[in-house]
Amino acid sequence: EAKKHSNPKNLEEVIDDFGEIIMAKSNYSGTKVSFTIAKSDFLPDPRLFVWDVESDNLQYFNLASGKHDVNDDQLIPNSSAAQVSARFPLSHHWDEEEPRLLICKGVNKYEMIACEVVLVMFFVTADSEQLLLQDVTPLQPDIYNKLLSVHTPHFILLCRHSPQQGNKVSSGAVQRLVMRDFEGLQNCDKATRDAVLDFSYNMSIGNMDEAFRAIKTIHSESVWESLARMCVKTKRLDVAFVCLGHMKHARGASALRDAMKEPQLEARVAMLAIQLGLMEDAERLYASCGRWDLLNEMYQAGGEWEKALRVAEEQDRIHLRSTYFNYARHLEVRGDMMGAAQMYERADAHRTQVPRMLLDDHRALEQYIHKSKDPQLVKWWGQYMESVGDMDQAVHYYEEAQDYYSLVRVLCFQENLVRASEIASTTGDRAACYFLARQNETMGKISEAVHFYSRAKAYSNAIRICREQGMEEQLWNLALLAGPREQLEAAQYFETCDKPLPDKAVLLYHKAGMIHKALDLAFRTQQYNALQFIAVDLNSSSDPALVQKCARFFVENGQYEKAVNLLALAKQYVEALSLCVEHNIPVTEDLAEKLTMSKGEGDETTRVRVLEKVAESALAQGNYHLATKKFTQAGNKVAAMKALLKSGDTEKIIFFANVSRQREIYVMGANYLQSLDWKNQPEILKNIVAFYSKGRAPDLLANFYVACALVEIDEYQNYEKALGALTEAGRCLAKVTTPRDPAQHQRISDTLNTRMSLVKRFVDIRRVADRGDYAGAIAQSRQLLEHSSDLKAAGVRVGDLYSLMVDSTLATGDSRGAQQLVEEFRRVAGPGVNLAYYLTPPTLDKLTRELGITITSQDKARGPAGQSAGEEAIG
Repeated sequence: EAKKHSNPKNLEEVIDDFGEIIMAKSNYSGTKVSFTIAKSDFLPDPRLFVWDVESDNLQYFNLASGKHDVNDDQLIPNSSAAQVSARFPLSHHWDEEEPRLLICKGVNKYEMIACEVVLVMFFVTADSEQLLLQDVTPLQPDIYNKLLSVHTPHFILLCRHSPQQGNKVSSGAVQRLVMRDFEGLQNCDKATRDAVLDFSYNMSIGNMDEAFRAIKTIHSESVWESLARMCVKTKRLDVAFVCLGHMKHARGASALRDAMKEPQLEARVAMLAIQLGLMEDAERLYASCGRWDLLNEMYQAGGEWEKALRVAEEQDRIHLRSTYFNYARHLEVRGDMMGAAQMYERADAHRTQVPRMLLDDHRALEQYIHKSKDPQLVKWWGQYMESVGDMDQAVHYYEEAQDYYSLVRVLCFQENLVRASEIASTTGDRAACYFLARQNETMGKISEAVHFYSRAKAYSNAIRICREQGMEEQLWNLALLAGPREQLEAAQYFETCDKPLPDKAVLLYHKAGMIHKALDLAFRTQQYNALQFIAVDLNSSSDPALVQKCARFFVENGQYEKAVNLLALAKQYVEALSLCVEHNIPVTEDLAEKLTMSKGEGDETTRVRVLEKVAESALAQGNYHLATKKFTQAGNKVAAMKALLKSGDTEKIIFFANVSRQREIYVMGANYLQSLDWKNQPEILKNIVAFYSKGRAPDLLANFYVACALVEIDEYQNYEKALGALTEAGRCLAKVTTPRDPAQHQRISDTLNTRMSLVKRFVDIRRVADRGDYAGAIAQSRQLLEHSSDLKAAGVRVGDLYSLMVDSTLATGDSRGAQQLVEEFRRVAGPGVNLAYYLTPPTLDKLTRELGITITSQDKARGPAGQSAGEEAIG
């Protein structure tokens, strides 16, 4: 009678997007239920679920991602996991007798998956928190149709037709496929089967003690081999060593021990796979870790040369030539000489290996050399012909290989010196020329020997012969082309020969780098023309006494500039500067650097004095920038600023003042900038104000503000800004707390206050007129005119007062009164006054149109009433 063994499970509560169950299976003991589902849209879910009935725990494995439910974002640490992804479960079965073993048939979702159908083996236990992926077995879909059942160590499969090969024990529609862990153990007993399964399970969870305890009673080598194969899958090399020991596989253990030095785990595991004959696994492992060199070696060892060459050409190009070479040796052993020659050529080893390989077959070797036309092989064949005494053939091959040295050597042996000379002269081959020169020297042909030694650039031999034979002209020409050692020998010969030639000796000593010797000989033999060239190469490391001697020579001959340079090299700075001043030698940048003592060289006081002397010389010659530089290096910044002011370089003057940060230099810079067109250049005006402020010169800044006020009045008639400038001037004067002359300071302050009051009165009168009180404006203007003498000192122009009164009178409609004011102004200012300089253009037009007043001069125009140059300073 059927009865309930557990509580029911509501899958909708624990599975998102649950639709329906597609297939459900129970294990042998009834403690686990596996099932696959469809989503709510009735599409298959890629997950395989397992429900533990006893603990009511639900687990799954996602065949689409190759991940389990514990961490669906992390790959399972198993080499088989990568073969599972991008699939979904089609069917699944539990083992008939093993309740922990679950097999799932997975099919691919995409066409690019190489293996379309796989059998995925899991261990499912109550102790494990997840489904343990044990193995993945690929199936051939054109042979196997359906998984029917699982009975360790076999999968029970339905076939489309009878397979022709493989690990099958019967034929027909239903076949048994041996599990990979049990290959070679198809007929094992139950104890062995359980031991292998326990070992495999404990290996999967990392419990090595239990794994070894499960197989400690096994003595069969085939079982240990099966366990070793399992180690390839789990990558447990420590266990593999134990298995190889029980298998008595000494060679495999030794090879695996040697492979342990490889840094990649996959490379070490691949060596284990090779020793167990799992070549496909080894290929996969080497490829996965990118060890194409080891894969190449494996193919070569296995005789799979096509694969080895393909790997070398595509991935392992660093070993391409060695692969060609090894393949050539393989073909040579097999007797395929032409194929071997081609591979030797690809390995670039044909020049040595092909002659060795074909040495016993002269005809084939000669044909190969003729066909290849390789110069080195042709030369080698010529050497071979020479060794067997066939000189004519040797000459032919040497000429074809363009080995002119060997060709000349054989021709000299044949006493054909004429042709040898032609070849050496035509080709210019140095080795051939040298050999021919030696032959001519031996035969007493001196001229020919010197000629060919020269062509070979063996100048020492040519010079030796010329010295022995007294060929002085040729010796001179050769020495000019030779190196320092040969030039020194030639110079010694010209100095000590029977008829000394000191001019040639001096120049050769100079070219050989013996400057002191050349100068000494030049002075002893009075070769003053040569001194001109030698002195150019003198430097600070030369003998000071010798340099000074040359300097005195140049002074005596009026070549002061060269003398100054030499004295600078000799560190005779004072004498060099005296010559510069005395003979007006231009002090260039280069000369100034030579005359500058480095810090720590001698006394600091002397160094500063020399620097100031250099600066003064440059200043006297108008080189103001150089003078500034040297004064600055000497620490005299005030003198440097004075030199820079003479240059008129405004940009550098501003920069120098800012970096010097000295009161005196700020004031000097501001005074210089006042001489420029600061009225039209706001930046200069800003710098003037800033420099006087930084230089703490408020009295000078006050004077500058007064000048700004006068400019505002004279050029722009802007009395408001002029008043602002005068106010700033008053503030500056107020900052002077301890004037040098208190009485004069008080007079200046009183004068400034008077100016400010008069300008302010005029500004107020303008404002009265602007408000429409024209009568009041005219009356106040009349009162201000009574102080005409003070107005002139204050800068208020009388013409501007009359202009204001004329505009106010015209505004009241009194044209006649305006005319009288114009006439009065002419009497006050004089007959040559320019009315257009004071009256506005509209006022002039109105006077001309209504009263007929004639404007006698319009040479000057009234200044603009807009923004003025002083706005930046007083605004």
